[in-house]
Amino acid sequence: MTVVEFGKALQVAQTPIPGMIVLELPVHGDARGWFKENWQREKMTALGLPDFGPVQNNISFNDAVGTTRGIHAEPWDKWVSVATGRIFGAWVDLREGPSFGTVFTTELDPSRAIFVPRGVGNSYQTLAPDTAYTYLVNDHWSPEASYSFLNLADETADISWPIPLADVEISEKDKKHPRLADVTPIAPRKTLVVGANGQLGRALRAELGDAAHLEYATRADLDLADPDLSTARRWRDYGTIINAGAYTAVDLAETAEGRRDAWIANAEGPARLARIAAENGITLVHVSSDYVFDGTADRPYREDDALAPLGVYGQSKAAGDVAVATAPRHYILRTSWVIGEGRNFVRTMASLAERGVDPAVVSDQVGRLTFASEIARATVHLLSSGAPYGTYNVTNSGDPMSWADVARTVFRIVGHDPARVSAVSTADYFAGASAPVAPRPAYSVLDTTRLEQTGFVPREAAAMLKDYLVS
Repeated sequence: MTVVEFGKALQVAQTPIPGMIVLELPVHGDARGWFKENWQREKMTALGLPDFGPVQNNISFNDAVGTTRGIHAEPWDKWVSVATGRIFGAWVDLREGPSFGTVFTTELDPSRAIFVPRGVGNSYQTLAPDTAYTYLVNDHWSPEASYSFLNLADETADISWPIPLADVEISEKDKKHPRLADVTPIAPRKTLVVGANGQLGRALRAELGDAAHLEYATRADLDLADPDLSTARRWRDYGTIINAGAYTAVDLAETAEGRRDAWIANAEGPARLARIAAENGITLVHVSSDYVFDGTADRPYREDDALAPLGVYGQSKAAGDVAVATAPRHYILRTSWVIGEGRNFVRTMASLAERGVDPAVVSDQVGRLTFASEIARATVHLLSSGAPYGTYNVTNSGDPMSWADVARTVFRIVGHDPARVSAVSTADYFAGASAPVAPRPAYSVLDTTRLEQTGFVPREAAAMLKDYLVS
């Protein structure tokens, strides 16, 4: 007979295994029996349980006391509870990292449940007859999934089983599982960087490195326009997608062909990624632009300011932002005047200075430089710090500058007279242009307060500009 403790308050307790949480469940009963809310998303996530998105409910029935199930670590999260009966549970962290091999044991009955993160080995021994062990999981079984196993009798884990293993029913397969020293750890969920060959993609590789769980994809590797994108990968193996790719030819976007390409890359592609992220519990990082605003503000733009793009490029980027925001776990990094490796405004001005060319540069567009390495650093910060999901403005710090101001600063840093740079209005600069010209926001200064409140300190643009040019 199952003995259930009635009257508990819903509460959580941490365990020595990172991310594994024990929950005490309220059980209501009388002479007729009992009732409990075995899984209640709103209440439990409010207490800190991950919103892990279960897709399947499994039940293991065990009719005899002492039935013992092996230590299995799967690449998905589990919500484990007991419907009837009682078990002694043992969990061993089999994930790569410093907590590998950490052990936690406790008893579960209908009034206690546990959240078991992906890669933590799960096992139990029944302490009452007719025990029904239940678990919600957030992935479907797949032969392509990677598993790890640990022997129930492993000396390092040293689990104190209530009933000696020699006296209980264990499958032959579980008896043959390896000791801890021979276990293959479960790798972290993968991180995919899309647009790996661009200036931001290269900065992300420099920041993230080349660990086994990191993937860098070019358009040739992963085409966001592919209607079969949802089956292009086993997406449940991914924890993060960073979309560093975009169509950035703002003037060409005003042409018929460019308009189509801009919308495919900046709106349709991110929308497909958002759908994949939502369906697979993936965190989606997407890089946006100051061009989603019309540049008429009299103060730095905040994340919640209304979108008002002027041209096709800005309109396609704004549409991408709206699409990405439908993914429950998303970071939209809105940035401006990006400078990275390869051809860019700063490199062009330095080249003109060295070649003796005196340029006329637009002076009525004002903003802040943002170095690609700073976007990469902010990306890692947001992901690693657990910052609230949403939109963040990401630029370097410092006084706003016009493009002419930036050009003069470049000339000075590389040892040339900044007075060689003359100022020109946007209208005069593009007067007589034969090809379509995209409208540009005159004011592109972004307020980074929200990002700074997460603990990120933007680096000063002028200092980074000097380092960029003299390194």
